[in-house]
Amino acid sequence: MSTIAVKSAQLRSGLVLPYAEAGYPDGLPVVFVHGLADSWWTFEPLLRQLPAAVHGYAPTQRGHGDAERPPDGYRPEDFAGDLVEFLDAAGIGRAVLVGASSGGVAARMVAGSHPDRVAGLVLVGVPAALADKPGITALWENVQALEDPVPRAFAEDLLGDLANRPLGRGLLATMAEENLKVPARVWQETMRGLLEADLAATLRGILVPTLVIWGDADSVLPRADQQRILDAIHGSALVVYEGAGHLLYWEEPERVVQDVVAFAARVLPARPDGDAPGRAGRSPSQGDGGGPSA
Repeated sequence: MSTIAVKSAQLRSGLVLPYAEAGYPDGLPVVFVHGLADSWWTFEPLLRQLPAAVHGYAPTQRGHGDAERPPDGYRPEDFAGDLVEFLDAAGIGRAVLVGASSGGVAARMVAGSHPDRVAGLVLVGVPAALADKPGITALWENVQALEDPVPRAFAEDLLGDLANRPLGRGLLATMAEENLKVPARVWQETMRGLLEADLAATLRGILVPTLVIWGDADSVLPRADQQRILDAIHGSALVVYEGAGHLLYWEEPERVVQDVVAFAARVLPARPDGDAPGRAGRSPSQGDGGGPSA
């Protein structure tokens, strides 16, 4: 299993984001992007499984986990801007972006606006749209009523509803703790941004290879929603995980890793000179990963 190192990256904006790093330093660069209320910890089951061929990164987004909490900037375009700055701070020239749940919105925005930085896009349980879903409307009503401290029962119930298979109590406890680090205002502003954004527009103009992974027992996203993504992104392919729910990256982490690694090897092959593919040139003074170890 891969060893996970936790580091920090200072963005050009001055914002400091913690991130996890695993795999081989000269491996294929793969950046995992989490969704609402999560942190890099949501990818811990995947990072542990990464083979030596991959160099994985998982930043925690602003306002989430142990990241800094600026007073504003929680719209999809803000998270997308942070992601580009993270690639710069970590010295990543081109990478495969893996967006999970609503994190796939920021990932696909970067894929569409910065195709030179994205070798491929993987969308794991990612919505085409949100405002049209009754379950999301009900969640939004509950989120609008949140006050600090966010009730533990709210986080635990939400996580339990999103999985179709039993999950380890340790994982659920850890992720509930991470969710509870998120202030009520960040829950509210992040979700408001997702609901007010034209999510269909964020699917346009994506020209990079795209893999869509979806569990057919997803309680949030129906098959028709995933078809909208496939119709919008030319050449995209769908892999269906039978019996998996919305949190399929927790339910079947080994399979998700296998699919992501195979996709990365196809779209970002090793360079003939043996150098790390996608690695941007950095000055000798820059530390690996753009920040000190935590």
